[in-house]
Amino acid sequence: MSVRASTRFRRLRPGFFRPLTVALTASALVLVSACGSDDDSASSEDVTPTTSAVTLPVSASTTTLVDAGAEPRSVLTREVSDEPQSVTLVTSSSIGQKIDAAESQDFSTPELTMPLEATASADGDTTTVSMTLGAVTSPDATLQAALPPTEGSTAGFTTSATGAVTALTIDPAPEARDIARSAVEQALSQAVYRAVPFPTEPIGVGARWTVTQQVVSGIALTQTTTATLRSIDDGVAQIDVEITQAPESPVWELPDNQGTLNIETFVMTGGGSLTVDTSRPLPVAGTVTVGGDQVYRDANSATSLSQTTANTITWR
Repeated sequence: MSVRASTRFRRLRPGFFRPLTVALTASALVLVSACGSDDDSASSEDVTPTTSAVTLPVSASTTTLVDAGAEPRSVLTREVSDEPQSVTLVTSSSIGQKIDAAESQDFSTPELTMPLEATASADGDTTTVSMTLGAVTSPDATLQAALPPTEGSTAGFTTSATGAVTALTIDPAPEARDIARSAVEQALSQAVYRAVPFPTEPIGVGARWTVTQQVVSGIALTQTTTATLRSIDDGVAQIDVEITQAPESPVWELPDNQGTLNIETFVMTGGGSLTVDTSRPLPVAGTVTVGGDQVYRDANSATSLSQTTANTITWR
């Protein structure tokens, strides 16, 4: 390995190589996780609390109807009630990474279980969803020790009538520490980028449509979600999803002017199913997993970085 290449790979934080995926959320909303900036060392040291809300823009999506499905058909839209919804979001992320033939290193993110209580209000074609976090837990001892102050934190997002998410806002409790705040942000981002808006056209059982969206996580990716309506009963839809991601450029420009890497291999695929109640702001059940293998190569040497990733979100 050249000195230049070895220095470059050492300096990059593990977070820069996180899997570039998204998850599923609300009523045709599905979330997937971008690389994020979690605390790399999972330090248990105290940090200065953050008291201001953070708004994370969500890339616009394009929904294209492929097959309208069987009769009868109707336009599915979110018509959420003002009744609070209680649901639990569980996220996990596995990341194995190695340079050349060296032993693989584990940069996985601990599983996070996040109870949520959500309320929604509609204003024309826009729905605003407000969420309050319950007692968030993790099997990882270091992360678990930092999680109790996040209880009572709030978050929210806005959607169109079809369920397309336009923005995510997270307002952590004043006492929340960075390690816990980052874990919550990543979990909610995963859930938001798995959002699956409905088509604006009438659809019936068997309908298929695609949702195309840019995901930026160090690398700009095009994410394509293919959704199939398996059933619809009294406003409750069963939706199967298939997800693929592809880089928009064959070259990865590294953060902080650290140079470039050629993208030699990039495979990110997956899927699952969601149960969506159009009168509820969040999915009521379902699991979606996305994963794959990536190989990045230094253009000035034979050095390569390989990564195997998998991300899973579950609503229950």
